[in-house]
Amino acid sequence: MNAMQHSENRALPEGFADALRKVVAGDAVSTDPEVLGRYGHDETEDLIFPPQAVVRPRNTQEVAAVVALCALHRVPVTPIGARTGLSGGALSVKGGVGLALDRMNAIADIDEKNLQVTVEPGVITQVLQEAVAAKGLYYPPDPGSRGSCTIGGNLAENAGGPRAVKYGVTRDFVLNLQVVLPNGEVIWTGANTLKNATGYDLTRLVVGSEGTLGIITRAVLRLVPLPKETRLMLVPFSDERKACEAVAAVFRAGITPSAMEFMERDAIDWTLRYVQGVSVAIAPDTRAHLLVEVDGNHADVLMRECETILGVMEQFGCQEVLFAETSAEKDGLWLMRRRVGEAVKSNSVYKEEDTVVPRHELPALLAKVKETGARYGFKSVCYGHAGDGNLHVNIIKGDLPDGVWKEELPKAIREIFEYTVSIGGTLSGEHGIGLVQRPYMDIAFNAAQLALMRGIKQVFDPLGIMNPGKVLP
Repeated sequence: MNAMQHSENRALPEGFADALRKVVAGDAVSTDPEVLGRYGHDETEDLIFPPQAVVRPRNTQEVAAVVALCALHRVPVTPIGARTGLSGGALSVKGGVGLALDRMNAIADIDEKNLQVTVEPGVITQVLQEAVAAKGLYYPPDPGSRGSCTIGGNLAENAGGPRAVKYGVTRDFVLNLQVVLPNGEVIWTGANTLKNATGYDLTRLVVGSEGTLGIITRAVLRLVPLPKETRLMLVPFSDERKACEAVAAVFRAGITPSAMEFMERDAIDWTLRYVQGVSVAIAPDTRAHLLVEVDGNHADVLMRECETILGVMEQFGCQEVLFAETSAEKDGLWLMRRRVGEAVKSNSVYKEEDTVVPRHELPALLAKVKETGARYGFKSVCYGHAGDGNLHVNIIKGDLPDGVWKEELPKAIREIFEYTVSIGGTLSGEHGIGLVQRPYMDIAFNAAQLALMRGIKQVFDPLGIMNPGKVLP
């Protein structure tokens, strides 16, 4: 990793750490350099920005007390979840307090009658999914890091994942939020109801705000019944563009898969070398795969859907399709898909762009990425949630000189983003803007739009202490 970066930090006020220990339990506060370093990075490139103090509160009251103290002394506060983010949203770029919410990890209530669950932000996403599944219920948002990421981070970034194509993203499952505002005041943003036309929608405003408007300390989430059946197939293609073209055709045929993932050849090759215990035979001329899942309650319906999907894939020249017959085979294919990001990172420093376009434009976006890479001299590994047009573009540093990486690559990324917006897309589908995408916000928004966003930030956070240096350029 890079050396720790402190250049923008002013010293904490004298006696501030002692004051923190008076409002939270003593072991909740640390200024130990090793701890600060651990909470100073996420999965964004090789960046590290440690806070000047880490606080690990146990409840909403402690969060409110810490934030009120920070407001009094104008000390920056950066909410920190599981540090699995890819946009630098949890990095303490202005120093101050890193507010780590990992101790607040209770599933407070599973309401089976109303299909709702109330959770704290430190609950791991997969733990929540398994807890509600035990009661025959389903929480569909499932980011690739679901085994380690937490609900608070998912809410902050409006996370998606493979099942977003059918079920929607995190925002679509949020009914109500308890939020500590930047002055230490505690509010609920909505109501525990499926419909709510009462006033401005503060709930949807806070979801995806990346911790810049307040700190979520409790969430009421909507659930659905757990599907009884799934079918999964891995579809190889000798042409990446044909694989992308097949995606929109499946939906035009009347099928909405529960997941439709795209992986180009390098993504799978690197992952198979990185992940133990997963084996997939790949023909020499295979250039890309689609991983397609359907779910529901009736096996005969799912089989007919698979037949329709297979017919569409054949129209676009697919190779021999692999059907996952057992739970172990399904788990293996999903493990391969979910570990792609880690596999890429194990090979090289990289930058991951989270572009999203209308799904019919996916082939054009992929072509633009490859053409841009050829001109600027970089290699890219692409994969993502093809069913909703979300392409993760991993730009590999490899042996690129540092000067090219730092000076020329931002120009290439700007070109890709400008093209993405020109065909109806935007900068991020699920990773957020955070720190690393801030310089490109002018591509997606004009001056009037950015002024409105700054106005919202000012209303919530007039002192500018809440996750400063993020989202807004």
